[in-house]
Amino acid sequence: MSALRSRGAATVRIESREKNGIVVLDLQGKLMGGPDAETFKTTFHKLLEKGQKRVIVNLHGVDWINSTGMGILISGYTTMRRGGGDLRLLHVSDRIQSILYVTKLNLIFKCFDSEDEAVASFLDG
Repeated sequence: MSALRSRGAATVRIESREKNGIVVLDLQGKLMGGPDAETFKTTFHKLLEKGQKRVIVNLHGVDWINSTGMGILISGYTTMRRGGGDLRLLHVSDRIQSILYVTKLNLIFKCFDSEDEAVASFLDG
């Protein structure tokens, strides 16, 4: 497991690990933009460079997200898709789920309550 932090006053901590060849990014803290955006951008580009194209973003430890934080998730999704990969969301809180619904992003992001189900979604197709 590796920890990734951005320079400056990052508000989110990212722990990276693998499960069945799929990268799981465990987030902790507030996802609000600023230094976090650069950390995410770098993280996704490095994963693609290594050929790691299947990513699960675990939001269990995220206690706050703003519109810029949502933009970070969208950017990560777009980066992975353009690179021939995909991204899933795990442990999406009711608050974040309602934001996804209102913005219609629930039609784009595949969300899971179980890590095993998120992993299986990559392996099944």
